[in-house]
Amino acid sequence: MPNEARTTRLVIVESPSKAKTIAGYLGPDYFVEASFGHVRDLPRNAADVPAKYKGEAWARLGVDVDNGFHALYVVSPDRKAQIAKLTKLSKEVDEILLATDEDREGEAIAWHLVETIKPKVPVKRMVFHEITKPAIQAAVANPREIDRDLVDAQEARRILDRLYGYEVSPVLWKKVMPRLSAGRVQSVATRIVVERERQRMAFRTAEYWDILATLSVQAKSGQQSIEGPRTFNATLIALDGDRIATGKDFEPTTGQVKPGAGVVHLDEAGARGLAARVADRPFTVTRVEEKPYRRRPYAPFITSTLQQEAARKMRFSASQTMRTAQRLYENGYITYMRTDSVNLSETALTAARRQIGELYGANNVPPQPRRYTGKVKNAQEAHEAIRPAGDNFRTPGEVAKELSTDEFKLYELIWRRTIASQMTDAVGNSVSVRIRAISTSGEEVDFGASGKTITDPGFLRAYVESSDDENAEAEDAERRLPNLVKDQPLSAEELAATGHHTSPPSRYTEASLVKALEELGIGRPSTYESIMRTIQDRGYVEKRGQALIPSFLAFAVIGLLEGHYPRLVDYNFTAAMETQLDDIAGGDHAALDFLTSFYFGSQTAGAEDTIAAAGGLKKMVTENLSSIDARLVNSIPLHVDEAGRQVVVRVGRYGPYLQRHLPDSTEELAEDRVSIPEGVAPDELTPEKVTELYLGGGGERSLGDDPVTGETVSLKSGRFGPYVQAGERKSSLFRTDSPETLTLEQALRLLQLPRALGKDPEGHEISAANGRYGPYVKRGDDFRSLEHEDRLFTVTLDEALALLAQPKTRQRREAKPPLREMGPDPVTEKPMVIKEGRFGPYVTDGEYNASLRRGQTPEELTVEQASEMLAEKRAKGPAPKKKVAAKKAPAKKAADDKAPAKKASPAKKTAAKKAAPAKKAAAKKAAPRKATASAE
Repeated sequence: MPNEARTTRLVIVESPSKAKTIAGYLGPDYFVEASFGHVRDLPRNAADVPAKYKGEAWARLGVDVDNGFHALYVVSPDRKAQIAKLTKLSKEVDEILLATDEDREGEAIAWHLVETIKPKVPVKRMVFHEITKPAIQAAVANPREIDRDLVDAQEARRILDRLYGYEVSPVLWKKVMPRLSAGRVQSVATRIVVERERQRMAFRTAEYWDILATLSVQAKSGQQSIEGPRTFNATLIALDGDRIATGKDFEPTTGQVKPGAGVVHLDEAGARGLAARVADRPFTVTRVEEKPYRRRPYAPFITSTLQQEAARKMRFSASQTMRTAQRLYENGYITYMRTDSVNLSETALTAARRQIGELYGANNVPPQPRRYTGKVKNAQEAHEAIRPAGDNFRTPGEVAKELSTDEFKLYELIWRRTIASQMTDAVGNSVSVRIRAISTSGEEVDFGASGKTITDPGFLRAYVESSDDENAEAEDAERRLPNLVKDQPLSAEELAATGHHTSPPSRYTEASLVKALEELGIGRPSTYESIMRTIQDRGYVEKRGQALIPSFLAFAVIGLLEGHYPRLVDYNFTAAMETQLDDIAGGDHAALDFLTSFYFGSQTAGAEDTIAAAGGLKKMVTENLSSIDARLVNSIPLHVDEAGRQVVVRVGRYGPYLQRHLPDSTEELAEDRVSIPEGVAPDELTPEKVTELYLGGGGERSLGDDPVTGETVSLKSGRFGPYVQAGERKSSLFRTDSPETLTLEQALRLLQLPRALGKDPEGHEISAANGRYGPYVKRGDDFRSLEHEDRLFTVTLDEALALLAQPKTRQRREAKPPLREMGPDPVTEKPMVIKEGRFGPYVTDGEYNASLRRGQTPEELTVEQASEMLAEKRAKGPAPKKKVAAKKAPAKKAADDKAPAKKASPAKKTAAKKAAPAKKAAAKKAAPRKATASAE
């Protein structure tokens, strides 16, 4: 208990862990207690409303809109005991210090504490951006008053969100479904995800081909030797001066070449024919361009970039990142984690530069500290970026034993980013090479290759940023080319015609959605995590892996808002409201004027403020309600089928379903309605999938009973196509099976899979099964494909063992043996091998890959060096081993996508298809036989 004989102070923070850390830095005259977060809020329901306000018309809303937007705040039931304790302590001390977080939310919590406790002693506000002893002692020595502007901004935000939610949500209840919610920012975030899914639904894939040449270097007359690798890859880029079509040249909604693109669109026959016509022809370097490469470091982390990188490198959700960062902050390891400033204090700059010199050498410290300017609108530059706490940064190794696994990973990420931000630039050289061959038909065939070498990694020694595009090349990756000169003769070792398909735009992840919101100026550091959580909790967005997939319910809600209240989900308007709230926080705008204009309208509103000009939110919602057609809102059009029927998704009380009807028909037949299986994403409802669902009778049709087990055998439709099920047994239909004609006998045969074949001499089980990509035999994690599905029932154990003894093949090429086997990694004990990759040799442990650096050779690389390189890759995140596969053509065409030119028939001249208006006679027409495009 406080001792009345001395001056005592009560310090109030939000959490017990924060209280424990701060208490250790203050003397016995300070009593540190936690408020356990927010202590008051607007009433959640009628039961929360105090008895004396229950008769008021505005009590349900919790805001008296007719009397200055006075808010009715109530103490949370689970906070009453703690408030009573704080009230009692406030009467026993001489002063109260409110040490809540330094942002608007923390300022509002401090104000609510004063309003609730009603202390009779002086109250001061102490602020700090890190929980270290010097920072806490400085905050105690320099307290300030509560900032009413910050409180007003936070209060205005809370009232604004309540007005929006309580006025718009009832519209959704009446027109879409009961118990739905709308939110000022959550609805806009949901709209972003829905718009991306619409783009994916409208997308039509395009097939295009080019040629990948493997070229070898021949010494030019007078050249003594060739520096660098003797072979390299180059890609076909032009034919007779016209550029070869790539993915960017196709319209995403038609799959056709964009008008006026002026490109040559090669199909499979055209690419193979052209490859045959340049086989055995001489290749010559026509141009070599060298440029210096320089890359500046990334800025230190702010809240959004921390969430993005933690998601990319460690697959953390926004909630997981912020929970972990909160623990690191409260225990004194990092600075405050809700910030939009990239600024570093002078103390931090000194600490970073000193540590760089100690760990990486003085040559990696630039002459002057690096100072960054944020791109975020209204960034509070008085705050600081997220960095390790203290005047001397502790390395990850120094804190490893004190932190949990997640905490260590996040701390190391923050430490590396902070250190890298103050290191020297990465410098090197980039080279671009143009190569030409003249075909047997006289065509000028141009290939291109590019290389990059890094002579001084600079900041890349400490940190390499990841990309949302999994196919993107890492910034520290090198592509080494031979030392080529103009007119250098080359010869083609292989010319492989390669097929590609355009891909729909990637779905948003939490990381990329936060980035999109930040770029639009929507949301603030303290709200990103709650936005991600809310849109998932409300059922508007489902997280599948890292991808965010909107539900059909989200389509209906966003369709209603876009059609009848477009301004409420307008990106610019929502961003402008954030700016107005920032103005209130800065004392440049009155909260009352802002709320009045938004809710009741304003005759003096500018043209950009359409809600105020239209009479405000209240009038807009009331007047537009009667014009909303609930049936139309809950109908999401897909396509018109072969019978001329419009196919739509309808959002029903018991889930989404498909319905089809002729344009002028009002009759609804039972067979025209079918349920959508759980897990089917909107963009997966292609015409083929819809037909399959109707044939399956709503995704499920009974075929009869299994005579052995008595279980019902059902035909169902799932995310990956039709399948049969009996009890726990499931099996996909063969490609030759039709759901419409499938019999019980066929289903029972399918349910025999996977089929056990026996054991190998070592006792390992061998089985035959059908997978998403076709039939195969399996031993543990070792797979080999079968030539056709019927072989699943006839393949013998001996045949399977013979298949498994063969090396794996990929696109008709045997898997290359490793260049060198290095034995187990001393750290992970995983076997390390050196392999030859597209961009040169690399070491791998099966999970992470690390390219050999300049000067390193497979023969001379030591086990210690390899282990260290893989450890660095582990620190950066998952190995990019999937990148190569993503660039290849679809699996079902894999066997035909690449074929050496020498296997193509040179006798048949197959010319290219010209996408743009013909410029000359050399512009070729497409071959009569076109490859069938397949959507990925």
